[in-house]
This record gives sequence, C-alpha cells and structure tokens, in this order.
Amino acid sequence: MNYYPLQFDPILKERIWGGVKLKSFLNKPIVSDITGESWEISTVEGDVSIVSNGIFAGKSLNNLIHSTPEAVLGTEVYKIFGEQFPLLFKYLDAREDLSIQVHPNDELAKKRHNSFGKTEMWYIMQADENAQIIVGFKEKSNAGEYLENLKNKTLLSILDVVKVKEGDVFFLETGTVHAIGAGLVVAEIQQTSDITYRIYDFDRVDAQGNKRELHVDLALEAINYNKIDTCKKYEKKLNQSNTIVDCPYFTTNFIPLDGKQVVNKTGKSFTVYMCVGGNFEIEYQGEKFEYKKGDTVLIPAALKAFILNGEASILEIYIS
Repeated sequence: MNYYPLQFDPILKERIWGGVKLKSFLNKPIVSDITGESWEISTVEGDVSIVSNGIFAGKSLNNLIHSTPEAVLGTEVYKIFGEQFPLLFKYLDAREDLSIQVHPNDELAKKRHNSFGKTEMWYIMQADENAQIIVGFKEKSNAGEYLENLKNKTLLSILDVVKVKEGDVFFLETGTVHAIGAGLVVAEIQQTSDITYRIYDFDRVDAQGNKRELHVDLALEAINYNKIDTCKKYEKKLNQSNTIVDCPYFTTNFIPLDGKQVVNKTGKSFTVYMCVGGNFEIEYQGEKFEYKKGDTVLIPAALKAFILNGEASILEIYIS
C-alpha cells in the first residue's frame, strides 16, 4: 500500500471544564463553548480515528492497521502490541481546573479494566498568567494522611502546586496524583487508555445540578504517595531531535525547526508529529504535506526517509 503522512478528523469532547481555545488558539472545528479535548489520534473503543487526507480518507486507523500492521505500526511495535495502537494523542483546553485524579498502572488496569495503564506527559502550549498544575505530593505521604485531608477538603495543602509557562513539560508516571489548572492549553501524549480515577472535583455540579462521580476507593491502591519529580528539562538545539522523555511506553523529542531537517527511520516504529507552534511541511517522495500549529500527523513506519522544512516547534513521538 502506498502510505503517506496521515491526518485524522479530530474527535472533540465536551467537558465541564472546557472552553473555546481549541478553536481560537488551535483552529479546531468546535461547536460548543465547553469543548475540553481534541483527540487527535485514537483507537480507544468508540473513539477510533478516521483518516481525513489522501486516498485513505474515510478509513479508520484500525482498518489500516489490520490491513498492513507492520507498515503502519512498525516491526517492533507490532511484535510487542500486535494490532493495538498503543498511544493516544490529545490537545486540551482547561477553562477551569480539571478534577484532581490519578491513573492506575498496567498491572492494576489490566486486572480491573482489561486495559493499559495510563502513563502520560504534558507539553504546555499556552498558559494564562499565574496558571498552575498539580503534580504529586509536596512531601512523602500515606493513605491515612491523604484520606484525612480529602475528608477535610484540605487536599491541596499536601499536594505540589506548580506555576507553569509555555514550553514546560511534565511527565506523569502512573500513580501520580495530578490536575491541569485553569488557563492552560496542553498537548498530551499517553498510553491508549481512558481509565481515570477522579478523587476530588471541587464540589462542582453540571448543568443539571449533579456532581460528577468520584473514585476514592479505587484510587487508594493506585496512588504513589512518594514525592515525585515530574518536570522535564530539555535542550533546544535547532533542527535536531532533542530528547524530552524516553520511557518504555514512548519517546518524545522536541524539534525547534528553523529550515530543514533530514529524517531517516528504521521501520521499527510509527512516528507522530504534533505541531505546537509555527508551520512546517514534510517532503516525501517529491510531494509536500503542510502543517500548522495544532496539527497532528502520523508517519506510518513504512516511510523511512523524508524531510521536515519550515519554522516550527514540533513534538516527535515514537516507541523505541
């Protein structure tokens, strides 16, 4: 099959905390002023991405993988995951604070939900003044202290609240209690999982006056009570892939593109590019594919040599 760089229709999600920045900042076709998420590449059941460009437009990502798994996923990824696409890519707009939550690890998620766990990372694309996030505990804690503060509505007093700015990156291993704060647009890379344990939601109610479900008991066994360093420092060498995160689930690099970068791949893994600023194009076999801020593109593993060209900030993700 003659593969090429693939784009997909965004899967837009209304959220109680969502806003309009996915349209105003990232040009997504939202129709609601509480749109919180744009799922860019997904094979979560019920939310499978559909190709939007080229000869495969209208086909699902699952369909393409099933047809030629190694060509899409890569030889090593197929060996490990079979025909499962192992990652989920999103943009998020937090008009309000998200709930305080935690994700289970692979073992717990498999046992309880027959799912992957949910290791993830955040790249801060835009931050209002004084915007902040919650990432883990200020100091080593325990289940008793955590439950006591949860009961007394003083949970924030023991959690690490961090001010953030554009370009900051946070890596959240499973078990890390966390929340994205109001006033942020975030690019999120995670394992293919939609398992979230919500532990505190600021007593919010929806339009019908209902509070959202909490999962306090489920979260107890999932939480890592240690103090964790989640902020990732990284280099920004021009026209190079600068490593931010290298973990068993994914590798993410930062590419500050100013001109041209020649890319050569091995065919072992697919590659995804998320354009978090500027504009660029991919030249492949004499054809040019153009991208702008907010675009996400899947490079099937069969595409082993191509050129990036433009002025952009790009996240490059693959499995190594």
